[in-house]
Amino acid sequence: MLCRDKCGYCTFARPPARLEHPYLSPEQVLAIATQGTKVGCHEALFTLGERPELRYEVARQWLGEHGYDSTLHYLHDMAQLVLRETGLLPHANAGALYRHELEMLRPVSPSQGMMIESLRDDLDCHRGAPDKKPQRRLDTLRFAGELHIPFTTGILVGIGETRQDRIDALEAIATSHAEFGHVQEVIVQNFLPKPLTIMQHAAPCPQDEYLWSIAAARLILPPEIHLQAPPNLSDDFGVLLDAGIDDWGGVSPVTADHVNPERPWPALDNLREVTEARGMVLAPRLTVYPEFVNEPDTWLGEALHFAVMDRADAEGLGRDDPGQIWPEKVTAADVVHDGAEVVLVGHRSTQWYSGANQVPPVLINKELINANFTGASSRAATSNRIGEIIRGHQHGEEIGADEIVALFRARGPEVMAVARYADQLRQQAVGDTVTWVHNRNINYTNVCTFKCKFCGFSKGPLSLNLRGTPYLLTLDDIAGRAKEAWDLGATEVTLQGGIHPNFDGDYYVHVAQAVKDVVPGMHIHGFTALEVTEGARRLGEPLESYLVRLREAGLASLPGTAAEILDDSVRAILCPDKINTEEWLECHRVAHGVGLRSNITIMFGSIEHPESWAKHIVATRSLQKETGGFTEFVGLPFVHMASPIYLQRKARRGPTFRETLLMHAIARIAYHGLIDNIQVSWTKIGQQGAAQLLQAGCNDLGGTLMNENISRSAGASHGQEMTEEQFDAIVAPLGRTLRQRTTLYADARANSMTGAAVI
Repeated sequence: MLCRDKCGYCTFARPPARLEHPYLSPEQVLAIATQGTKVGCHEALFTLGERPELRYEVARQWLGEHGYDSTLHYLHDMAQLVLRETGLLPHANAGALYRHELEMLRPVSPSQGMMIESLRDDLDCHRGAPDKKPQRRLDTLRFAGELHIPFTTGILVGIGETRQDRIDALEAIATSHAEFGHVQEVIVQNFLPKPLTIMQHAAPCPQDEYLWSIAAARLILPPEIHLQAPPNLSDDFGVLLDAGIDDWGGVSPVTADHVNPERPWPALDNLREVTEARGMVLAPRLTVYPEFVNEPDTWLGEALHFAVMDRADAEGLGRDDPGQIWPEKVTAADVVHDGAEVVLVGHRSTQWYSGANQVPPVLINKELINANFTGASSRAATSNRIGEIIRGHQHGEEIGADEIVALFRARGPEVMAVARYADQLRQQAVGDTVTWVHNRNINYTNVCTFKCKFCGFSKGPLSLNLRGTPYLLTLDDIAGRAKEAWDLGATEVTLQGGIHPNFDGDYYVHVAQAVKDVVPGMHIHGFTALEVTEGARRLGEPLESYLVRLREAGLASLPGTAAEILDDSVRAILCPDKINTEEWLECHRVAHGVGLRSNITIMFGSIEHPESWAKHIVATRSLQKETGGFTEFVGLPFVHMASPIYLQRKARRGPTFRETLLMHAIARIAYHGLIDNIQVSWTKIGQQGAAQLLQAGCNDLGGTLMNENISRSAGASHGQEMTEEQFDAIVAPLGRTLRQRTTLYADARANSMTGAAVI
């Protein structure tokens, strides 16, 4: 809290005599940050006085004793420490800095900030503040732009300036931003007098002047600059939204507002209530706004790319699941077999992740629906773009890509509105029955010539001593597992594996025939579009005739896997040597043409954004209109733990639970009238999550699986098999009816009693 400046309104800066130590120690810094991590904070705000070592000997002495020549060098190391040990993203609010100082902090602080306050150079409150010279502040703003630093700045209202002075400051900020595009937010803060300051008897900023200044800022600044006002400095902070702000700034559950300690932060529930009362929703952000998060090569130091991505959701906002987020550290597993090859060490996050054991937050149930569709929450959910899209769909309008993206941005009560509408459509389409299929997964090899960066299952020929043991089942092994599954009541085997370098296209024909020979009544659901396309290519055979041969050998339907994301810009990163979007669509188009059914899958939550999800849904919907061959949609949230692209620090840690719920609900809406069945992947979502998704448009729990290995290899821990009793434990509390189905959604037990063929 030492500072060389002495501003007439400030109680933050204190003389050495009033401080036990000139600086927080590294241990104290880390303790505060750790506490923040434990309660779900995203940002570590470093607020400090400007260059105290230039005024106080005690500051110079302390720095020297600890190996530093300046406060800023110490700040650099503390930001680095917090980032490395807790994952909190530092925001350096270090005042007026020179270009080389901003550049020094850029690799450890994703964003930086400095208030302009005012461009008046004759204000009494700044007489003892050499760092408050207007040109020093403007130079700092310019240097930040030149260095492509996402920057926060702002004005202080009511310290002796005029309206024209505020306009001048705001226009200067807008001019700088027009040149560099670096100003992410502007804070408009109101002056309040504080005891024991030079301005303790000055009048506080009048409310009308404050609101005028916010409105002026909104009109002067370009729309991409976010506008912030601190809620704790206004008794009625809802009016700040009316004036034009779109950000509340940092609200800490751990520390006080050190600049205004006499004004406590409002509770998050209070902020949410006030926000929703005005038809808006509350969302957490990172210290860097999405516009900058989504262009990391331009705006973030390379060392910060993963740190920011790891806390971001698909929009570039902060992950909104409650709980702790720690930087993940892994080590090699002692025993690999079919499971994940790495294990987590050190601090364990408590947030929900796809494939992990944590219980997801409760986003939807009957009680929440009834409680949240009254009053302010109802207005927030239905008066905006989300409500408009839902009403349009109710009147027969098909939702396009833009509408799908907007639905994926739903927050708070909006999520409930989307989920509730999706569940109404589910009830119309399939009633209250929840289905499941008794099946067995047979992953016949984990050796693959393709290099998909998300896959923790496949092994290359050189990986024997690196990533577990490669294997290849014999035809007898595959047939034996299929017979064992049949004897246990299974009606389906799902056949998928790596693309072995020794396979020709006839291998898949032989596999299908081997299964059909021992269990003629078994439905063979197998071979991805990649396997089929590659098999035909290796034989030099037209795709249509090859699929006919597979059908004649016993193949009955294709899984939708290998789709991942049907956006070629994303596929170029995730699976650059794999089939492209049109090849995947063409394989399923031809399969439907020869009488084979298939399903739609989507893997989401790695590197892509809602725009990619929309492309995927629209493309597959168009094909369904053409062929009618898809039986179901299956959302597959990315399991990150042992995925190579995550371990290489180039992907997010899977979707949030909100995104997962929305994916299934939006699929129900988008495919309405075309695809009746929306399936939950319990291996990735878990039983508690599955129960919520069944209230958000889903009607199917998928298969019992028996020996599922692919999700397990990526780090999923929900087990390899489910029973009918376990399925019923999910369904019964919802008042729904559980029914066993065949692969193509006929009643499995009715077929069994009549002796009908399994389909």
